[in-house]
Amino acid sequence: MGAQLRVYRRRIRSTKSMAKITRAMELIATTRITKAQRAAEAAGPYAREITRAVSALASRVSDHPLLTESENPTRAAVLVITSDKGLAGAFSANVLKEAESLTQLLREQGKEVLTYMVGRKGVAFYKFRDRPIEAQWEGFTERPTYAHAQEIGSALIEKFLADTSDGGVDEIHVVSTEFVSMLTQRAGTVRALPLEVEESDESELEAAHGSEPLPLYEFEPSAEEALDALLPQYVTNRIYFALLDASASQQASRRAAMKAATDNAEDLVKNLGRLANQARQAEITNELSEIVGGADALSAASAGSE
Repeated sequence: MGAQLRVYRRRIRSTKSMAKITRAMELIATTRITKAQRAAEAAGPYAREITRAVSALASRVSDHPLLTESENPTRAAVLVITSDKGLAGAFSANVLKEAESLTQLLREQGKEVLTYMVGRKGVAFYKFRDRPIEAQWEGFTERPTYAHAQEIGSALIEKFLADTSDGGVDEIHVVSTEFVSMLTQRAGTVRALPLEVEESDESELEAAHGSEPLPLYEFEPSAEEALDALLPQYVTNRIYFALLDASASQQASRRAAMKAATDNAEDLVKNLGRLANQARQAEITNELSEIVGGADALSAASAGSE
């Protein structure tokens, strides 16, 4: 019985140590969520203005390569944004599941799929299954910068502008996680290229911009040349926002996972404490029984000698 009690106490000590680690990771993830949200908020004004400028340009230019859809698309690139580290719940698993569904859909449409991967978890998932990866980026998913987005965007735009016979692609899709709230993160897919220009009615414009009037742009040089300069920046900005959203979502998922692990560890300590107390009580009862039995034996021996 003493050996079992020692086992319980050892498990209690190790579980308490684990709970301290998960609690610390939960606090770190909470801090990093705040930083990622601030980064997204700081980049928000620029993103809104470049979107409005590109929309105004796109309404005047209809034959730009980044706006023109191929009549018979045969190749598509899929950018998948996962995490570099684990202990983030189902964050990377949900993104990879969404990427698998998109890949299957594109192949059913007769398109060849080229995968571009961000994050060690996604790279490991594909390499373990011997799946090809066109390009990969690692080591910055927790703290992405605009330079990282530029590197990714340049590679994708170059592939899109190239002819399919030379290894180019007709479409580019981005699979990432949208940060909705601290409790909700949603994996989803958006088509980055070719850009989709959608017409909005007055109610939609008012909801998006309020009472603020839409800007009237004068383009010099031509709208075509301005669009050549702005579209790559717009695509890069969309990728940058996807990286920031994924960073915040990753930390929120990690925080939730570490909180659940801490709560489970505390519950386990309580259960092990009860089992240890039961084992200790059983040990005391056994010792008392042995003492009483020994005393009875001595009494019987003394009575027999008399």
